[in-house]
Amino acid sequence: MKTICFYFQIHQPFRLKRYRFFDIGNDHYYYDDFNNEEIMHRIAQRSYIPANYTLLEMIKNSNGKFKVAFSISGIALEQLEIYVPEFIDSMKELAKTGCVEFLSETYAHSLASLKDPIEFANQVKMHDDKIEDLFGQRPKVFRNTELIYSDDIACQIADMGFKGCITEGAKHILGWKSPNYLYNSAAAPKLKLLLKNYKVSDDISFRFSNYEWSEYPLTADKFIGWIANTPESEQIVNLFMNYETLGELQPRETGIFEFMKALPRFAEEKGISFATPTEIISKVKPVDSLSMPYPISWADEERDTSAWLGNVLQNEAFEKLYSVAERVRLCDDRRLKQDWNYLQTSDHFYYMCTKHFNDGAVHSHYSPYETPYEAFTNYMNVLSDFIVRVEAQYPAEIENEELNALITTIKNQASEIEILQKELKSAKLEKQQAKAKAETSKSKAKVSTTTNKSTKTTGSSKTTTKV
Repeated sequence: MKTICFYFQIHQPFRLKRYRFFDIGNDHYYYDDFNNEEIMHRIAQRSYIPANYTLLEMIKNSNGKFKVAFSISGIALEQLEIYVPEFIDSMKELAKTGCVEFLSETYAHSLASLKDPIEFANQVKMHDDKIEDLFGQRPKVFRNTELIYSDDIACQIADMGFKGCITEGAKHILGWKSPNYLYNSAAAPKLKLLLKNYKVSDDISFRFSNYEWSEYPLTADKFIGWIANTPESEQIVNLFMNYETLGELQPRETGIFEFMKALPRFAEEKGISFATPTEIISKVKPVDSLSMPYPISWADEERDTSAWLGNVLQNEAFEKLYSVAERVRLCDDRRLKQDWNYLQTSDHFYYMCTKHFNDGAVHSHYSPYETPYEAFTNYMNVLSDFIVRVEAQYPAEIENEELNALITTIKNQASEIEILQKELKSAKLEKQQAKAKAETSKSKAKVSTTTNKSTKTTGSSKTTTKV
């Protein structure tokens, strides 16, 4: 039986306000609250909320046969809790159906996996804690920021305990192979890979309302027919896309919601089921191993990391940001750590992209800046102020080696404290047990003494009676 795996990504960055050179050292608040609120409200009303109700209706009408997965960044969740709390409520309602899976990712929607393994692991844990707190699920399958994946990242993901990972079905990696199978990582064989079928995913995401497309209009029965006609051995079709596809990228007027609602009925007619990533990983056997020595992603024609780290501007900003990572981890300033998360969001680097033609048009469409150079200047001004605040707590005079030694000392002290706490707990338990034993022995002794006295008294009474 063929299976469709639907996964939707939800992410919105904290966009930066216009921050000038003269603001450095004077203004420590970096965000365009008006723009962030307006965008989140607009997208939630046009896309997120009606899409949630549509999926809930699909689940109920199909008697739980329709299933879907979500990857929601921690940054997006923070904004949704602030600006659109009703979305969180509707997502909780979806979670209660048992037909929705929440995937793991980096809290800040960051590129930490390419630079800082410690920060990467910290953010994944932070994100999963947030998901569990809100929706009662601990993610089991990982989806990295922008679907970025490589052999090195695979090892990190496997070490965190994940059994599966979602990434792009990049043509230059697959070659003649199809994305419609389950694979495993060559670097971490126990890690299973679900690959996005970008052709059919993009048919919905980008071509659905395109009048010039040869397959326009795209109907539910036509779409399901395409999937049914794939080779019999290809049992999985992974449809991965942004949630804004429903209602924003493809407005309601295009019929996108009706298209979605009709999918389960036509799928059932063709004997096609729906499943979550975890269900697929637990039921399907991988057909082959895939090695990816260099990072891939979903973005642009190259399907690599050049959308975020493809020019001098992006790399300069990226290196400068992570140069203070160790110092930030040492500090206890909650506001500083919050800014640290917000500044790591991949969108800031995406806005600095200098590509042209179709890829360049996509980048400029999402950017709040007129040029990549304006995006770079604004970000670096903000970053300069942020670094000043970090160095106020941990001065630049402290070398990295010294800082690492300090971190090691702190970790060792923490380990020693943990060991001592365990020993103290054990000693207290032994003391309590000894006390309890002593009290038990004392009670037994009292009972024995009382019994003996009673016996003596009884004996005396009997003797008196005989006389």
